[in-house]
Amino acid sequence: MENSSQVTFFILSAYDKIGQIKYFYFSIVMLLYVFIIVANSLLIIVIFADRNLHEPMYLFLCNLSVNGLYGSTALYPSLLVNMLSDIHEIPRAFCIIQIFCLYTYGSIEFSNLALMSYDRYVSICYPLEYHTIMTQGNVYICITCVWLFSICKFTVTLILSVRLKLCDNVIDKVYCDNYLMVKLACSDTTLNNAYGMTNMFVSVALPVVLIFYSYSKVMKICLRSSRESQIKALNTCMPHLVSLLNFSFGSFFELVQTRFDMTHVPSVVRSILSVYFILFPPLLNPIIYGIKTEKIRKAFKKLQLSLQIPVAFRKSKETLDSVTQVSHKAES
Repeated sequence: MENSSQVTFFILSAYDKIGQIKYFYFSIVMLLYVFIIVANSLLIIVIFADRNLHEPMYLFLCNLSVNGLYGSTALYPSLLVNMLSDIHEIPRAFCIIQIFCLYTYGSIEFSNLALMSYDRYVSICYPLEYHTIMTQGNVYICITCVWLFSICKFTVTLILSVRLKLCDNVIDKVYCDNYLMVKLACSDTTLNNAYGMTNMFVSVALPVVLIFYSYSKVMKICLRSSRESQIKALNTCMPHLVSLLNFSFGSFFELVQTRFDMTHVPSVVRSILSVYFILFPPLLNPIIYGIKTEKIRKAFKKLQLSLQIPVAFRKSKETLDSVTQVSHKAES
């Protein structure tokens, strides 16, 4: 292929290795996608419905769920269609859109987790000034900046990638990947590589610095506190730490299996590792916070009760109406 304008579609070759059990994989992925949609949507509804949850930590958590739905929708529909299809082709335009969505998802997820670590740091180290520092306005500004910053970064990435001349159109993965697309180029990729390294450093280094700074301060405070205060701080930070480690491991798996030769690893395992960062964080975050956070559990029960009352009232009204109709017929 002489230039990128001739590449109208890409072939996702990893699907060829799924074999005859594609319907089994399809069923599992479909169930996971439905659960992700239901669980994250429910968490968003609970947070918005209860004014007691309109606090910084829960607003960041809400953004985490919104981002999980955004990233999952960029992957799962394509994944499900290609699993059942015999031709694993993806149009070039859709491939570029998928790259943009998945990369921005990863950047927003990690940045949001970094902001959540800072929120825990302020909450534990400066409890009296917490509501002055972490106002709703400041939280909304932080969330908006995270989205805009991620969108701008990867818009530039794709502009640099789209201009390349490509020599092939086969991507050995179950979804489109910018790094693998750049590797197909037969033109100079120096600028792409330089910007990619800079982008990765900014996307990873800044959140990591904020996370380590926040938790080093939290640990310092905890070591000087009572046993009871240490347990309270641990319970406050535990859901966030689990979410952070879950996403970090997923991103590390994806990075390793994309950048290094992993042909000795079974193809199914490589495919699972490649989607871990978009599969398990949106899947587990609602469960982790739903189980470990008492306020969310109480808000969910309250919402459940408020939905049950109108139903019970309607049923009792219908029963009363039917009894009244029977009595009227008996009198007549």
